Amino acid sequence: MITTNLNTYKAIIKAPMEKVWHALTDRETVKQYFFGTHQQSTYKVGDPITWDGEFDGKKYHDQGVILESDAPNVLAYSYLSSWSGREDKDENYLYVKYELKVAVTETVTETVTELTVTFSSYDEEGAKHSEGSWKMLIDEMRKLIE
Repeated sequence: MITTNLNTYKAIIKAPMEKVWHALTDRETVKQYFFGTHQQSTYKVGDPITWDGEFDGKKYHDQGVILESDAPNVLAYSYLSSWSGREDKDENYLYVKYELKVAVTETVTETVTELTVTFSSYDEEGAKHSEGSWKMLIDEMRKLIE
């Protein structure tokens, strides 16, 4: 698994941590903001996580393994995209980690979560593309839960 070339994307979401966690792990919610992707996992360490769907008329099946799971604080998994064209070998899997924490805000009446997404990439170009993708996905998720 590739754990070098780590990049980070941070977002503030106006929702409690539990609601953000639900949006990251509930298959019906994921489907609404992640291009109709069917995400499936037990979210137990060592168990598989998969994403199936169709994008631009092409079917895909992405896969990984849950590496860390501590609801509603941390979720980490390995990730291999079928779009990458890489073989299903440990050294070709990328790393993704979500960390959630209560964000400090100026208003006490609002519950806000800071979501940090840490992810590896194959190269610098992939990192830039991934950061843009994470921003778009989190923005779509934000529209659903804020």
